[in-house]
Amino acid sequence: MALWRLYYHLVWATKERQPLITTEREAKLYGYIISKADELETIIHAIDGTDNHIHIVASIPPKISISDFVQKIKGSSTHYINHLFPVEDKFGWQRGYGIFSLGRKQLEQAVVYVNNQKGHHLTGTTIASLEEHNQDDDGPKKFYL
Repeated sequence: MALWRLYYHLVWATKERQPLITTEREAKLYGYIISKADELETIIHAIDGTDNHIHIVASIPPKISISDFVQKIKGSSTHYINHLFPVEDKFGWQRGYGIFSLGRKQLEQAVVYVNNQKGHHLTGTTIASLEEHNQDDDGPKKFYL
């Protein structure tokens, strides 16, 4: 058995940033994501968002790639919500996602931030780098010596 301590802050948006995470859908969506994460043997430390995007703080074991985790969560949650609410607007996620690695000391702060997403958006206290919605691969910039 391997020893691992990995913490990530993930962010992704609804298709075309439409307000698809309605009050009616939110609890079912978040509950489903937590359940699916349990199946994948990952840990969801926090989950919240607004009507057009989601934040998750998760521990993803090294046996599953981050891209596989996101793909499985996004794909299966889309299927679940569209079958649960078949007559409403079609639910979907936009391409891509943001991911930020965290140290153990940053975990609590990230959990508090994610759990207060609606409040941060109401009061304008969001962290800009966590709220950007660029679909392009925007990795770290190269540093040349």
